[in-house]
Amino acid sequence: MTSDDTAPAAISRSVETLSALSPDQAEAVLELLAEAARTDGQQAVSEQGRLQLRGGERDGVRHLLLTLGETLVGYAQLEDTDPVEAPAAELVVHPAYRGHGHGRALGSALLAASGKRLRVWAHGGHSAARHLAQVLGLSLFRELRQMRRSLTDLELPEPVLPAGVSVRSFEPGRDDAAWLAANAEAFAHHPEQGSLTQRDLDDRMAEPWFEPAGFFLAFRGEELVGYHWTKVHAEEGLGEVYVVGVRPGAQGGGLGKALTAIGLRHLAAQGLPTAMLYVDADNLPAVTVYERLGFRTYETDLMYRTET
Repeated sequence: MTSDDTAPAAISRSVETLSALSPDQAEAVLELLAEAARTDGQQAVSEQGRLQLRGGERDGVRHLLLTLGETLVGYAQLEDTDPVEAPAAELVVHPAYRGHGHGRALGSALLAASGKRLRVWAHGGHSAARHLAQVLGLSLFRELRQMRRSLTDLELPEPVLPAGVSVRSFEPGRDDAAWLAANAEAFAHHPEQGSLTQRDLDDRMAEPWFEPAGFFLAFRGEELVGYHWTKVHAEEGLGEVYVVGVRPGAQGGGLGKALTAIGLRHLAAQGLPTAMLYVDADNLPAVTVYERLGFRTYETDLMYRTET
């Protein structure tokens, strides 16, 4: 959520809600996001949200375009796929058009579209986004930390895998179904990650950053019991602990720690100077593990929600 609202604008504007974007509309939104990111220092819409801009209609996803005449000045995405939680949203206003109530207009449209059951991300937790959340009557609900550590001084002991476990790289096509099943079990408590589908996996495998050699799978016999998917942000010189998952029956034996170390050593071998990851602030066991591995909080994303 990125805004900078002080008062509603007196000029005419319109908000259009669509179930899918045309290629031209998707490109215009991506240009808006890029311009906002240059100003704000981070993306206002998550990777998942950006992937959902293209490829036609997706179940539970709606796009809100705020225009002034023919000019796109704001965008919001509403995703209603969680069977329990309120719909989740992200929004952004073009930096050149902030301070005129456009963020509030988008937020109000999101409240109307969601039946006033809404969760909204504020990436970076900027003061303008916090103010907009207050104006919309939203309360702080979740804190997601981005943590980082240097890889230039990485000194990790040789990873020790549990007995009977071996590790190899992901093979597209061969491992898709097994990974989706393992991911769903490992993140049954986390609907955003645990609900990934074949289409979501295909979207990521089609991205320029995808590299099977950095996607590590742990097997006990024929069963996939854990994994560490790494990601390289080449332009930023960052290696990411993209996602580490261990099936419930394999937890508690040190597999997660070993997989994390394997991935970090792989990223360091690529010559990347820094590693990053995301973790919920209230997941104290995970935060503690990452802090022991040398990670420190770099920035924070906040999620707000309605009280109803």
